[in-house]
Amino acid sequence: MILDDYQIMLNAYEEAGGRPSVFKDLRIAHLVVHREKVLASHSVEGLILNAKGTDSGVDIDMSVEEGIKIAHPVHLCFGVLPKEGRQQIKINALIKKGGQIKILAHCVFPNALRVQHIMDAKIVLEDNAVFCYDEVHYHGLTGGVEVVPTAEIKVGKGARLSTNFALTKGRVGRLKIDYRAEVERYGVLEMVTKVYGYGDDKIKVRESARLIGEGARGLIKSRMAIREEAQSEVVSELAACAPNTRGHIDCTEIVQGNAKAKAIPLVDVLHEKAQVTHEAAIGRVNEKQLETLMAHGLTEEEATYVIIEGMLK
Repeated sequence: MILDDYQIMLNAYEEAGGRPSVFKDLRIAHLVVHREKVLASHSVEGLILNAKGTDSGVDIDMSVEEGIKIAHPVHLCFGVLPKEGRQQIKINALIKKGGQIKILAHCVFPNALRVQHIMDAKIVLEDNAVFCYDEVHYHGLTGGVEVVPTAEIKVGKGARLSTNFALTKGRVGRLKIDYRAEVERYGVLEMVTKVYGYGDDKIKVRESARLIGEGARGLIKSRMAIREEAQSEVVSELAACAPNTRGHIDCTEIVQGNAKAKAIPLVDVLHEKAQVTHEAAIGRVNEKQLETLMAHGLTEEEATYVIIEGMLK
């Protein structure tokens, strides 16, 4: 049986941890994009979801109406199936006052040898809006993917935004993340990144936030595990610019073999009533945890894998 692109995309989506059954549920908004083709699209009341193919990818306009809470997570699936190709996704997202939405996005490149995926997002949360964006990647086993996601984020008064980027299965290839955010009065921002790299993978993450309104809160958290010849560089930046703002940077990296890791926390406090804290740890797996697991019969390799898997979860 010859499978069409849509079914192959769903198979890859499932391999990345998604549930293809959601695309049959009319209560759930979704979008499936292969290269520059929109293979499936469905919206729900209160959500505007428009996707238009371009020469190299897809432009997406998304907005949640004022005061509307989207009951079920919106599922997005982006991917390139051939060994070579380029995909550029542009997202303009507006969550109007009091609106709420959660998005589960999967990016899949199962056969990649020379694939480039570029995402350029502009996200605006109006006052008291809530936006949760979970993004899971699967790049296959060859390391032939270059992923370059960028985002400009505005968090309005009393609004809450969280992002969770995970790339923990298969090879990374080349990853370069650049997220920048501004948080207004009593807004809350949380950015979490989890990546597992090996071979000659190269990982660069830069996440920065400016807490510009009184009482704003921000957390930037990263968890990296690298081995063999992989390299990672994590730059986390928080600036507290107004009274009673609070921020925290939390970075942990586990290094094995000839891998190289760098963590750079940048902290700016621009008001006497503001506070930003940070912690960064780079090293091998915890010896005590390793010994405990090995005492229960695991080999050193098995115990190391369990520790890393637990950290990334």
